Amino acid sequence: MDLHWGIDLGGTKIEGVVLEGADNPRPLKRLRVPTERDKGYQHILGQISKLLEVLIAETGVKPDQLGVAMPGVLDPILQTVKNSNTIVMNGMPFKKDLEQLLNLPIVVANDANCFAVAEANMGVVKERVPDAKSVFGVIMGSGVGGGIVINGKPLTGRQGIAGEWGHNFLHESGGLCYCGKTGCVETVISGKSLERFYYETSGEKLLLENIVENHLEGNDEAATKTINRLIKFFGKGIANVINILDPDAIVLGGGVGNIDLLYTEGVEEVKKHVFNNRFDSVFLKPKLGDSAGVFGAALL
Repeated sequence: MDLHWGIDLGGTKIEGVVLEGADNPRPLKRLRVPTERDKGYQHILGQISKLLEVLIAETGVKPDQLGVAMPGVLDPILQTVKNSNTIVMNGMPFKKDLEQLLNLPIVVANDANCFAVAEANMGVVKERVPDAKSVFGVIMGSGVGGGIVINGKPLTGRQGIAGEWGHNFLHESGGLCYCGKTGCVETVISGKSLERFYYETSGEKLLLENIVENHLEGNDEAATKTINRLIKFFGKGIANVINILDPDAIVLGGGVGNIDLLYTEGVEEVKKHVFNNRFDSVFLKPKLGDSAGVFGAALL
């Protein structure tokens, strides 16, 4: 049996999975432990090790290698983590440290790349657009990121930042981003940014899902302004990606990606900005849910 082992390192949880194989990606075992990133970098490594030990004990098999999805990317030159919102990982030789700790070869990739790999190879793209050669996987949640898959494999780029559309400039009203720049896509249409905009507009704090509900009910002017802002800038932001990459399929993941209006009004807004005489881009809802990251890690 050609088992595939994957770890998805998230901000709040670490998930592990053992798949039967790439052609038959049925999970044999799945486990989660808390990340507890506030306890530091070494603790995160220990949590991964603990999770793997339990997976080995419960399956009775040891992995030959391990795929790991992580926030941020491994710098191709320095071999240290950068651009991670789990800040304690930045500057750390994560791959080297984990290989030494586990005594295993490790393949690491950005979590958005793993999401895209999973949906391309065993998720909605394989089901709906089976001949897709290029896939753009969008993560729109508390942050905004993306992953590019070409012929089933992640494209990372010379600097490891391929697909990072969340840190392109979109509009100055987004304000300062954690990356040090101003007006990034992430500062305008991430879940946290939209909730902040609603608060600044209404004086009331609401979760994005409730803002969407209020907009649909039509009785909250601030909610409608917030959702209109999302639609307008989603259209501009993703059109830039299409104009450069022109992917065969685009999969929208993350909590903001669950908003149905993106597939109707949002796509109509995208059409206004795409450099073509018609609109053939395919937008898809993900099939694998929060399993995509860990499945994609196993497929690495």
